[in-house]
Amino acid sequence: MSAPSHAGGTPVIILKEGTQRTRGREAQLNNIMVAKIIAETMKSSLGPRGMDKMLVDSFGDVVITNDGATILKEMDVEHPVAKMLVEVAKAQDAEVGDGTTTSVVLAGELLAKAEELIEKEVHPSVIIEGYKKAATKALEIYDKIAIPVKPTDKEVLKKVAKTSMVSKLVAEEADFLADIVVEAVLKVAEKVNDKWHVDLDNIKIEKKEGQSLRDTRLIEGIVLDKEVVHPGMPKIVHDAKIAILDASLEIEKTEFDAKLNIETPEQMRAFMKQEEEMLKEMVEKIAASGANVVLCQKGIDDMAQHFLARKGILAVRRIKKSDMDKIAKATGGRIITRIEEISEKDLGRAKLVEERKVGEDKMVFIEGCQNPKAISILIRGGTKRIVDEAERSIKDALNVVKDVVVEGKIVAGGGAPEVEVSLGLRDYAKTLAGKEQLAVEKFAEAIEVVPSQLAENAGLDPIEIMVSLRAKHKDGQKWAGVNVFEGKIDDMHKLEVLEPVLVKKQVIKSAVEAASMILKIDDIISASRLEEKEKEKKGKEESGFGEE
Repeated sequence: MSAPSHAGGTPVIILKEGTQRTRGREAQLNNIMVAKIIAETMKSSLGPRGMDKMLVDSFGDVVITNDGATILKEMDVEHPVAKMLVEVAKAQDAEVGDGTTTSVVLAGELLAKAEELIEKEVHPSVIIEGYKKAATKALEIYDKIAIPVKPTDKEVLKKVAKTSMVSKLVAEEADFLADIVVEAVLKVAEKVNDKWHVDLDNIKIEKKEGQSLRDTRLIEGIVLDKEVVHPGMPKIVHDAKIAILDASLEIEKTEFDAKLNIETPEQMRAFMKQEEEMLKEMVEKIAASGANVVLCQKGIDDMAQHFLARKGILAVRRIKKSDMDKIAKATGGRIITRIEEISEKDLGRAKLVEERKVGEDKMVFIEGCQNPKAISILIRGGTKRIVDEAERSIKDALNVVKDVVVEGKIVAGGGAPEVEVSLGLRDYAKTLAGKEQLAVEKFAEAIEVVPSQLAENAGLDPIEIMVSLRAKHKDGQKWAGVNVFEGKIDDMHKLEVLEPVLVKKQVIKSAVEAASMILKIDDIISASRLEEKEKEKKGKEESGFGEE
C-alpha cells in the first residue's frame, strides 16, 4: 500500500525548495544529448585535416588549438555530464598523452547509438553489458593486428612522432620536430630488468617566442629561464663544478623580538661588519669546496653576490624546485641544504654553464652534463600562440614515442584499425544471444566514427569512403585507411602513418567507461544555486516585496 502524500494533512517535503529533479528516460536522454553536443564540437578537429578551435577566456586570453584535452579544459563547461567528458579527456591525456579528441568523440558516439537502443526499449544495463563485452573483444583485436617493433628503432619512432604532429598546427615542421622528440625520449629512456622505462618529467620544455619553429633545439642539459645575478660575474664557465643549494645566501633575521641598542656609529659599523663577515664566510665555504657555479633555490643577498663575483663564481637564484631536481639528476650533484656541510663530492659537473641571450631575455644553459638523463627542449616560434601550441604538440609527440618505447607495438592510423575492429565485432555479435548482440553491433557502428569523421574533415563523402573501406578490409587489406591528403583510400602502413597500440586501447577503455557511467544515471537531483537565491532575495527587496 502506498503511503499517502499528506501525513495528517501536512505535505511531506523531502527535497529542499528550489531543487530540480529529472527522472527516468528524460534524464537519460538529456545526458546523452549533452554528450552528443560535446562530441559534435570535438569532431571537426579530428585528424590532419581537422579544424582548430579558438577559445577566449573571461580575461580575454586566447588559446588556439585542436588538442582535445586543451579544448575541453579551456571550455568552461557547466553541465555535470560535460564535466565527466572533460575528465575522460584528462584521463586519456594523463595515461597515454594522445588520442584525447578520439576518446571523447567515441564516447559521444557510443551514447548516441545507445539512445537508438533505449528508444527500442532495450534496458541501459543490457547496453552497458554489451558495450563491456565489445570493448574486451576490441582490445583483443588490437593485440592481434598490432605490429611488434624494437623500442629503440629510431625510424619507426620518428614516424610515430610525425603522425602525432601532422594533425596539429606545427604540421609543416613535423619532420624536423619529430627528430628532436625521438632523440629526447631515447636520451632519458632507461632499461630496468629487460623493460624500458621513460620518465617524461626528465625532459624540461622551455619556450621563448622569437625566430621560428625551425630554431627549436634539443639541449643535452638544462635550460633555466633566469639570468646571472650579478653583472660582475663571469657569463660563461667551462668545466663547471656546480653547487646546488636549497638554502638562502642571506642572513636570517632573528625570529623573536630582540632589541639592539646601538648608540654610536662604531657599534652600527661593527654590526654591519659582523653581517658582512657571516656572508663572506658562507661564500668562502662554497669557494673552498671548489665550486665555480652556484645554483640557488632561494635568495642571494647583494653582499653575497658581490663576494661571489669577486671569487669569479657564476650564480643564479630562485630556481624552481622541479628544475633543481633535474639539475641534480643531470649533473650528478647533490642538493645541499646546509652550506656548512658542503664538500667537493656534493658538486655536480657540466662541461659548460653559460648565459645566452634568447630573444629579449637572458637564459642560463647548463650543457655537457655527466649523466644527461635530464635534458631540455627549447621551443621557439613566431608568436606566443604558436609557441604554446608547439609545446602541446611536442608533449603529445613525446608521449606517443614513450608509449612505443614502453610497449613496443604499433598499428597503422588513418582509421584502418577501427575498421578492422568494427568488422571483428560484427562477427563476434553473431555469436551472442539476446539483446546484448544489438549493443555489440552498435559498438561496431560507433567505432567507425573515426574513419568516417577523418573523411568528412577532409571534405570527402563519408558514406562512399566507409563502403569501400569495409570492402577492402573484407578482402584482407587490413591497413586500408583514409588518405586525407589525396582524398582516397590507401595503405596506411606504406604511407608510414603509425600510432602506438597503447593509445588506441586507452581510447576504447576511456570511452566505454564514460559511456557506461552516463548510461547508468536515471535520476538527476540538482540543488538550487546559492547565487540565484541571493539574486531573487535582492530582487524582492528592491521591488519592495521584502519581508517586513
